[in-house]
Amino acid sequence: MPIIFKHLVVLMRAHVDKASWQLLFMATLIHMSVTWGLLWLSNESALLPLSTFFYYYVVTTSTVGYGDFSATTDFGRLVVAIIQIPFGLALFGVLLGKAGQFVTYWVRRGMTGEKDFAHLQNHIVIFGWHDVRTKKMVDYILGDNKREDRKIVLAVTEAMEHPLLSYPEVAFARLTSFTDDEQLSRINIERADKIIIDGDDDNQTFTTALKLSRVVKPEAHISAHFLDDSKALLLREHCKNVECSASMSAEILVRAMQDPGSSRVQEELLSTLHGDTQFSLALPAEVSCLTFGDIFGYFKQHHDATLLGVAHDINALDMDLNPPLDYNITGGDILHYIAPQRVLASEVDWSSLCSKNSS
Repeated sequence: MPIIFKHLVVLMRAHVDKASWQLLFMATLIHMSVTWGLLWLSNESALLPLSTFFYYYVVTTSTVGYGDFSATTDFGRLVVAIIQIPFGLALFGVLLGKAGQFVTYWVRRGMTGEKDFAHLQNHIVIFGWHDVRTKKMVDYILGDNKREDRKIVLAVTEAMEHPLLSYPEVAFARLTSFTDDEQLSRINIERADKIIIDGDDDNQTFTTALKLSRVVKPEAHISAHFLDDSKALLLREHCKNVECSASMSAEILVRAMQDPGSSRVQEELLSTLHGDTQFSLALPAEVSCLTFGDIFGYFKQHHDATLLGVAHDINALDMDLNPPLDYNITGGDILHYIAPQRVLASEVDWSSLCSKNSS
């Protein structure tokens, strides 16, 4: 028996020391019950109905005191003056302080990246932070006015606070590692739909991509950026679900020298913030009996879009750029095109296209 009592004392002290919500709730409930009981003994019948008492208790204890309900008997007024208001004010102050502390703690967690995002589904995750480049990536993602409305999670390993607080679409998670299973579960990487890996260096990008390629869902798409072409080639060999990009500065410089204006063309094609942009569209599985020429004319006429080529996998490893007009296209192929805005699969009259081609 003394051992049980000792455990109860320790448990109670723990609640008292941190002013737990459970303790405050019980203290408030006890204070309300004692106040109601004493008012009942005072024959304060107008204050006793539960709906009236709750309103009266909150208004009086918080010292707002509208005056529409108040004690009328001498003993009732004594109860209010000695029991209800002094003890109630103390409880009210602690509750407000606890609530403020909770709000501050919650906001602080969001700023320091300590929140848990395991509830997210089909979200975008960006691994790595670079002062200029990462913000540009977010701007380009949000610049797509037909993008699916989904949360963007910025994951970093640096000791920093949320760098994009002005973007409500962007959540912030500070991880100790990009390859630790427990850390990755905080951002629910297994249910993420789009992933960008832009690590501090090629080694971090490589190891992160290698890890994620085995844990993401089959339809998820991973993009990894490298400075070293050799690491990009090596990753392509081992991870077919990772699209690797490497620095194209040398190619762009030479192309700009040979064909002036080429660098501006590249900028326009990649930016969703202004001008026509390059997009892709997966053909529905039921689409068949179409040629590149059928879709080329339809897209230009109905969507002011120009087809560039056809890929046969999501990473475009098997791609035919500018194929002949009689090139056959089937469901599952990926169309790459230039347009003022994204063309959704639901906006294309596939049945009309197929029936026209059949006739």
